[in-house]
Amino acid sequence: MTPTILGIIGLVVLGVLFSLRIPIAFSMLIVGVIGYSLVTSFTSGISLLGRVPYISVASFELSQIPIFILMGYFLFYSAISSELFSAMYKWLGKLPGGLAVATIGTSAAFASICGSSTATAATVGVVAIPEMNKHGYDSRLSCGSAAAGGVIGIMIPPSITFVIYAFLTEQSVGKLFMAGILPGLLLTLAMMLVIVILVRRNPRIAPSAPSFRFREKVVSLKGTWAVGVIFLVVIGGIYTGLVTATEAASLGCLVAFMIALSRKQLNRQNFSKSLMETINITGMTFLLLIGAGIYGQFLAISEIPMTLSAFVAGLTIYPWEIMVIILIMMLFLGCILDSMTLIVLTVPILYPLVVGLGYDPIWFGVMIVLCIEMGMLTPPIGINVFVISGMNKNIPMNTIFSGVAPFVVACFVCAIILLVFPQIALILPKTMLGGG
Repeated sequence: MTPTILGIIGLVVLGVLFSLRIPIAFSMLIVGVIGYSLVTSFTSGISLLGRVPYISVASFELSQIPIFILMGYFLFYSAISSELFSAMYKWLGKLPGGLAVATIGTSAAFASICGSSTATAATVGVVAIPEMNKHGYDSRLSCGSAAAGGVIGIMIPPSITFVIYAFLTEQSVGKLFMAGILPGLLLTLAMMLVIVILVRRNPRIAPSAPSFRFREKVVSLKGTWAVGVIFLVVIGGIYTGLVTATEAASLGCLVAFMIALSRKQLNRQNFSKSLMETINITGMTFLLLIGAGIYGQFLAISEIPMTLSAFVAGLTIYPWEIMVIILIMMLFLGCILDSMTLIVLTVPILYPLVVGLGYDPIWFGVMIVLCIEMGMLTPPIGINVFVISGMNKNIPMNTIFSGVAPFVVACFVCAIILLVFPQIALILPKTMLGGG
């Protein structure tokens, strides 16, 4: 039996293990070790357990992950989301569906200081949804906008997903962060436009809001200074080349800690929760990377990525058509796999193919994240929908899935725009003053 056939069998077995609800990391580890042993020898397969775990996580760049997570939790317990939402509502509330539009705007602003989609959805949703319910908003719009706004959290930097992609492909974290800014803003505007269109078509789903004086709008900004400071320290430092992405993460975490202390929100209990949640999420992420590292060794020796690249190179279709097929496949996989699994499972296979077609690896990272965002809103996984549903147990799950459907269309339209105009993602990385 050839290594390639063994590799294909390994993919099938991996799918079976997923369906049996065996933890993703252990599924990849099991298939990787057994598959590698069958291709080489039992001794070589077992040796992976001794060397790959260290290789998979002993990277200076990966230290950003716990630091960014901890920064996000410090800011979560600083309770700045309510002040962000209040400011957004005063500035955007007069638009059709103003509270929902403000929810998207708040999500984008919070995303600039938090690299987690679920954390963004939960933090903004706990403030925005009760407010929309109080004003008589349709549940599909209120919950849908909160769940959809959360996905912006992994596009606008800092983004843990970009850090993982950079590690897997040996790309610059700083350039990936810069590449996510304009697509993130594009997605934010697209989601806001969706709300305006929905409300104009059916005004009953979102009652009109009162207008605010200009002085009230300006005064509302005083509570948002923390976001500006964090964004300036982290993203400004990376863009100007004053600090690396890892140094920016450390500085941002320190500033977030000081802000939390200054607001007298970070007591001993919240500090302990921040540390424990950071440890839990980091441990889960690193375990997934170890499983992916061992499985990646099996993939490499099975020659599946090279075989796939050679097969695609022999097709008589245009590269953009191949890219469309890849994106549709990623969208489908995003419906059945969580974001971390999707990226560690597919990137090692698809990355050589995409680069071989002549596409920019930084741009491809943005497209991968956009596909992951859509997967976070679509059934049966739809993790952001589950987060919002858990916070609003009286609202049926299908109601929330119905509410996010128009926003999935917005994501898909943005993907098409970025496919046609890749420079939207590449203009900021190319103008960086430092290497990132």
